[in-house]
Amino acid sequence: MALFSFTKKQEKVETAGNPQVEAFLKDYSIEVMPRTAEKVEDFRELLPAGTRVYVAHIEGTPIEDMVRTAKRISDEGFPVMPHFPARIINDEATLADWIARYQGEAGVEQALMLAGGVDKPHGDFHSSMQLLETGLFDKAGFKRLHVAGHPEGNKDIDPDGGYKNVNDALEWKQKFSERTDAKMALATQFAFDAQPIIRWANGVKNAGIDLPIHIGIAGPAKLQTLIKFAIACGVGPSLKVLQKRAMDVSKLLLPYEPTDVLTELAAHKAANPDFNITHVHFFPLGGIKTNANWAINNGGTSTVPVSQA
Repeated sequence: MALFSFTKKQEKVETAGNPQVEAFLKDYSIEVMPRTAEKVEDFRELLPAGTRVYVAHIEGTPIEDMVRTAKRISDEGFPVMPHFPARIINDEATLADWIARYQGEAGVEQALMLAGGVDKPHGDFHSSMQLLETGLFDKAGFKRLHVAGHPEGNKDIDPDGGYKNVNDALEWKQKFSERTDAKMALATQFAFDAQPIIRWANGVKNAGIDLPIHIGIAGPAKLQTLIKFAIACGVGPSLKVLQKRAMDVSKLLLPYEPTDVLTELAAHKAANPDFNITHVHFFPLGGIKTNANWAINNGGTSTVPVSQA
């Protein structure tokens, strides 16, 4: 049994759950967007102190909204990791401006770099590797740099459905991590089936990639919502988990919860302590409050400073 304390209005919450899941959820992170963050009155009422909060940058979102959201969350005491989607950044001057704004206005020192879900680049960049190669994050003294991982591949990168280009990129990022002082990790797309995740993670490790993995997990949501997002985001083999559930009339109207996938991953981690998945990253597709409450009820907590995770 674990007892966790939260700040402000959040009272102490007592949970008696699966100790393996509780351990696996320690130091989890969560993702928000400016429009979803606006619905939260105070993140301190929902998240354990030190929880890393990613701010997703969707095409069309003004940088002013992104920085404002980052500042608000930082002011509430949480380390903020904004997305830097390469394909919506016009040029190096724009990238330098974004970095300066995040640092100067919100005290940001962490970044997630990814290509971004845009078919045609807006300008000079089309990959996260190009962003890293500018050296701007190193010059700005960013302490943590995350890059994208794809447990089920990415057809934007490998149109044939394979892993060649994704794996080549991982090897490049591994070498980059060896020549930078910033802490690096892979933050992955969400998936619903533990076994493909485990096979992918083991394959990454066997290929000599030692970057820790922060596994993407979809939070509780309506089944129809998850299927819509999964198709839009290119989730592959594990989509069948949702499709099978949709065929079960007794479960069709019940909200999906990530209990099964996390229980299986947590058991594997407990049996294999050197397993390279080290953290859980939640995509709150059913709402931030719903996801945060589920995490609390299942033992999720964070330690300070999260920057060391």
